[in-house]
Amino acid sequence: MKLGDGAFALLLTLPGFALLCAVVVYPLVSALVSAFFEESLLYPGRDFVGLDNITAVLSGDFLRLLGQTMTFTVGTTLLPFIIGFGLALALNTKIKGAKALRGLMLIPWLVPGVVVSFLWMWIFNANYGVLNALLEGLGAIGAPQAWLAHPDTAMVAVIVAKTWQSFPWMMVMLLAGLQTVPPELYEAAEVDGAGVVRRFASITVPHLRGIIGLVILLEFIWNFQHFDIIYVLTGGGPAGSTHTFATAVYDTAFRGFDLGMAGALGLLWMLLLGILVVLYIHFSEKGEK
Repeated sequence: MKLGDGAFALLLTLPGFALLCAVVVYPLVSALVSAFFEESLLYPGRDFVGLDNITAVLSGDFLRLLGQTMTFTVGTTLLPFIIGFGLALALNTKIKGAKALRGLMLIPWLVPGVVVSFLWMWIFNANYGVLNALLEGLGAIGAPQAWLAHPDTAMVAVIVAKTWQSFPWMMVMLLAGLQTVPPELYEAAEVDGAGVVRRFASITVPHLRGIIGLVILLEFIWNFQHFDIIYVLTGGGPAGSTHTFATAVYDTAFRGFDLGMAGALGLLWMLLLGILVVLYIHFSEKGEK
């Protein structure tokens, strides 16, 4: 029996599609459905409650959680972008050892998130942390600070740790974009008397506008659902000051044992994330055109 191209392609995709449904689709749908039930890990069975869980989430700390998630997401998107863009501009010049520096700069990106968390936990440690020793040596602080144990500094510390891990990816993407800019444009602008700032604003930024938008939006989506560095460094504390949607869903389900409330929070989180995905698809298609 001969198979057509369409049937053969379908057979090739079936194993992957079945694995996707078993590992991703079914658990996701099951978790979202639990948003409409009163369900706990402590006892079997569940009771349908309609929109009660969603209403309870919205009337609780949802806005505070949204604000903290946005603070973390915006901070860990803009800071790596600024650092990565600056390094990309520097490495795009004829600086000595540029190739070696490109490789070295990728190291933070290659380190697993849990390892990054323990590294920065040691740096921020109140008793023997490198940061306290450095600042005390410079006279910037008079006594060691518990950076991860204070609500005013914990979020900043988490953002710094995630920024350190994220900026190499931004740098690589932007550096690749910079290398597509025709050097003749810079030469012509320099002949016309344009300075460095003018060439950057009139040539570099317009040429990279598409990739800048995609890189920022994609990083924003990733950070909006980030979990490991936050959870290892602070566990969402102190006093919930570093909780995001990712850590809140985990705590509600596996510490509070309330699958219904966790499902409701996850459903609202996914709806917000869906908006970002639609924006990414829109900008992606626009960039291809």
